[in-house]
Amino acid sequence: MAQVIYDKASCVYPGAESPAVDEFSLEISDGEFMVFVGPSGCGKSTSLRMLAGLEEVSSGTITIGERDVTTMPPKDRDIAMVFQNYALYPHMSVADNMGFSLKMAGIGKDERAKRVKDAAELLGLEDYLDRKPKALSGGQRQRVAMGRAIVREPQVFLMDEPLSNLDAKLRVSTRAQIASLQRRLDITTVYVTHDQIEAMTMGDRVAVLKDGLLQQVDTPLNLYDTPKNAFVAGFIGSPAMNMFTGKVDADGIKVGSMTVSLTPDARTALGSEKQVTVGIRPEAFNSAGSGESGLEVEVEVVEELGADAFVYASLTAESGLEDSAGTTVVSRHEARSVPARGATLTLCADANKVHLFSQESGDRIVN
Repeated sequence: MAQVIYDKASCVYPGAESPAVDEFSLEISDGEFMVFVGPSGCGKSTSLRMLAGLEEVSSGTITIGERDVTTMPPKDRDIAMVFQNYALYPHMSVADNMGFSLKMAGIGKDERAKRVKDAAELLGLEDYLDRKPKALSGGQRQRVAMGRAIVREPQVFLMDEPLSNLDAKLRVSTRAQIASLQRRLDITTVYVTHDQIEAMTMGDRVAVLKDGLLQQVDTPLNLYDTPKNAFVAGFIGSPAMNMFTGKVDADGIKVGSMTVSLTPDARTALGSEKQVTVGIRPEAFNSAGSGESGLEVEVEVVEELGADAFVYASLTAESGLEDSAGTTVVSRHEARSVPARGATLTLCADANKVHLFSQESGDRIVN
């Protein structure tokens, strides 16, 4: 086990106009499960590969424990990596696949067998040790790949979108198994995914990246409740946060025909801002009461999920938002009292759950 530190680590590919990863600084605690998340091309996999030694660090340093591994070859970094495509040898049995790296390292046969047996018990693979990969399901193959990493007993696990090839139901069960396994082994783990739900449910902390830059790193709940900027706010959460342009006036913030009241602290933080980006999560919407102002929307789609229901509706011309007619607004409703498709709703927002961001910088205005 070891602490991992990125200190202004950058990666610039030859011929590129901008860095793939730009001065990335992050401390990952000993035994922590850290998740890198972001859209395609944000630099998350490159950051992981820099730690693994598979991409050259153009500037800055990376340390594992007390060792500077910036220029160290991958085989000397004491890490184990799990890939998206499993990378199993098709002609070898499960046991041989799991123990191959130990054999190459010169570990004795008895010790190899013991480590493979222990890992198989941990992963529920005892009955499959003599099978070839082609006789396994996708989830079982992924567990074999995990077992191959576990037997190494590395200081750091690196996982690059390991669940991408699994179906939706298997992804849910496997991500729970990986998170539980990591906590039992207590090995520092860096996990890359483009799926923000995966990130939120697995990580001790989550690092959100965009265009090679670290946007925010925090616990899943803090990312959701206090996003640092509009990008993080829109990326974290499913369905995504609704974003509107709001105009500041004496009564509060006008979002079309809806007025969001402001606390004294919020009004002070706004300063001289006249126009802001207003973020409203689906659960922050309520149906407007009699005489209460709100946004008028027309229901287009209702997603009934059993415990919850999400309504996707389009803004009408009466919503008062210029050039926004037809824009989709998502709100959460009680599963047993959902509006019908084509119905007209008037939505108002809980002022205590509204997020405000600068239109110029995108940064959060009120903490």
